[in-house]
Amino acid sequence: MTGERTRMMPVGVVVRRLPGVTRWQKWSWRPVSLLPGAGEAYWKVLRADGDLVEYHAATLSLELHRTETEAYLIALSDKVPSVYVVMRAAPELEPGVPLELLLMTASAHEGLDYADSSEVIVEKVPMTPGLIAWIREFVDMHHEEEIFHKRQRDRTRVDLEEDGIGDPRIRQLGDVYRAPGLRKKDTIQ
Repeated sequence: MTGERTRMMPVGVVVRRLPGVTRWQKWSWRPVSLLPGAGEAYWKVLRADGDLVEYHAATLSLELHRTETEAYLIALSDKVPSVYVVMRAAPELEPGVPLELLLMTASAHEGLDYADSSEVIVEKVPMTPGLIAWIREFVDMHHEEEIFHKRQRDRTRVDLEEDGIGDPRIRQLGDVYRAPGLRKKDTIQ
């Protein structure tokens, strides 16, 4: 197991439906918890209590890659260690299915990249203690600290020449900032 480059685990996503807070949105949908090692499911009702309903919406594959260990450490060191669940509004083909769950990532960098898009919804869902231990073990196995090397400045003096000032078609040294083609009598007064 020491030579593994990637690691995968199926993880179920529990989505909670609550009544909407405005008259324009009937329901509020939000992923609230994870089920590590879950089997396949498709919007299976787990709990119903009045208007509150929790669904096992989908089981996604959580993949870890050894080149992303720094991003996993950032996610693990967060106040509440979380994975990022990427979703989008489901097509109108199936009634009662509001969201299409696309992927799940433990990489803080990848999660934030998806959050920059307006085409998808990204939610942070807290990791279970077992999932934290599973990711931490992978990071401990593969993470290598990068040593910071400060760049040394050149000793070349760049302030001795005034490159790019003015237009070379203008002959007078005092008029280097004047636009070519404008003469003094053409200026607006």
